[in-house]
Amino acid sequence: GERGVERKVRSVRASGSVKYYEGDKGAERRVRAVLANGNVQYYEGEQGAERMVRMELADGSVQSFEGERGAERMVRVESANGNVHYYEGEQG
Repeated sequence: GERGVERKVRSVRASGSVKYYEGDKGAERRVRAVLANGNVQYYEGEQGAERMVRMELADGSVQSFEGERGAERMVRVESANGNVHYYEGEQG
């Protein structure tokens, strides 16, 4: 980017995971993480309050989450075979 306004867009870890960011310099927020095991996590929220809302597993299953950062709870799982499971209750 232009000098003085460079912003973080990607972070590559030694473990093989890659985190992706959006936002202006100083307000970058994580929007996606590709883990070494093939799972992909998606995030919403402002910097410091990012919460996971979805995870696509390497086996093709998709998990959906609700709740604030640190208290995310799984509410839905769509299995690779097409079965859909719904969950209620607090994280635990």
